[in-house]
Amino acid sequence: MCIAVPGKVIKVEGHKVTVQYPGVSSVALIGEEIVGVGDYVLVQMGIVIKVLTPKEATASMDAWKRI
Repeated sequence: MCIAVPGKVIKVEGHKVTVQYPGVSSVALIGEEIVGVGDYVLVQMGIVIKVLTPKEATASMDAWKRI
């Protein structure tokens, strides 16, 4: 099972984005989603699976901090 952690998009290049997580960043692929710098996303296996609303991002990050 994979668990997706929210990350912030810091760079967009075509169908690739760089996502910043606490202490690390990684490159992920996007499909037809509209993703911009500053958006929060969920990534699984190197693919953006969901663009989060600000409310979803805050709730998810708060939940991870409690673990």
